[in-house]
Amino acid sequence: MNLKTQDFDYELPRERIAQYPIEPRDAARLMVIHRGTHQIEHTYFNKIGDFLQQGDLLVINDTRVIPARLYGKKSGSGGKVEVLLLKKLDSVSWECLVGGKRVRLNTQVEFGDEIHGVIIEEKDSSQRIIQFNQPIEPYLSKIGNTPLPPYIHSHLDNPQRYQTVYAQWDGSAAAPTAGMHFTQPLINSLEEKGIRFARVTLHIGLDTFAPVVEDDPQAHQIHTEWCNVPQETVDLINQTKQANRKVIAVGTTSVRALESAAIHRDDGLLKPFQGVTNLYILPGFQFRVVDAMITNFHLPRSTLLMLVSAFAGREWILEVYQLAIQMGYRFYSFGDAMLIL
Repeated sequence: MNLKTQDFDYELPRERIAQYPIEPRDAARLMVIHRGTHQIEHTYFNKIGDFLQQGDLLVINDTRVIPARLYGKKSGSGGKVEVLLLKKLDSVSWECLVGGKRVRLNTQVEFGDEIHGVIIEEKDSSQRIIQFNQPIEPYLSKIGNTPLPPYIHSHLDNPQRYQTVYAQWDGSAAAPTAGMHFTQPLINSLEEKGIRFARVTLHIGLDTFAPVVEDDPQAHQIHTEWCNVPQETVDLINQTKQANRKVIAVGTTSVRALESAAIHRDDGLLKPFQGVTNLYILPGFQFRVVDAMITNFHLPRSTLLMLVSAFAGREWILEVYQLAIQMGYRFYSFGDAMLIL
């Protein structure tokens, strides 16, 4: 299968890009698509329990978005510098995306009176490694801002609206957006129905901001992200499989975490996994854990659209996307959702 990046392209009218989140969270629209029959149903996210069965397992990513966008100035010249924290490397060093003129090796940047950093390595394009004068986490609530995606131009009054309600572990530069549709009352109602929840953690990093620019998608270099699939989650997955119920990944990041753990198993049984993953899922990939998926509508030519295409079929997914555009679904991070069964 020699697919090109252009095979994952589509035209999206600008007005279909959601600029604000629906309130309440679970009032978003939900398109339910059945892979076996190509049946398509239209409902709302708060009705998702109608399509799940007792004993099914929803696997959520409990990463938390940090206030990762920093605004600073170059020491001496005062030139403006914008920094997006992507990955913590040690107690004081971070891999970052950096914007500004001539922010090169050894450039010193000030972020208020107490925090300053120096560029200690230049990587590809706008990537830099910054070494700060001290651990910055205690200062992020003061000097950091919520790093909304570049296609969202509206102001977000409540930064918590770019978090899931179950976010727990700090570390992401972007939200696992499929999970933002859940409310605590909806979670409670699903649990009362006998639908269970399990947690993984995958800290979302650079690749969310890196479009595929190569003609051949296999030539794209996907970046590593840290993830954790704990023993408790593995046990719940194994129980679910033995009971012939579905493991439903909430979002593409949960998919990558689960399938990363599956690749590292050595005797056929799923085992806990903690570490970095650079799993790149393209059509032809064999899914070992995930039976169904909840996901948003993704950018053209993105690794996320490629992952969804691998799960449900590229041609059909593009047809579904055209239908979603025609029916007024909202796209991207603050948009509507899809349940792929």
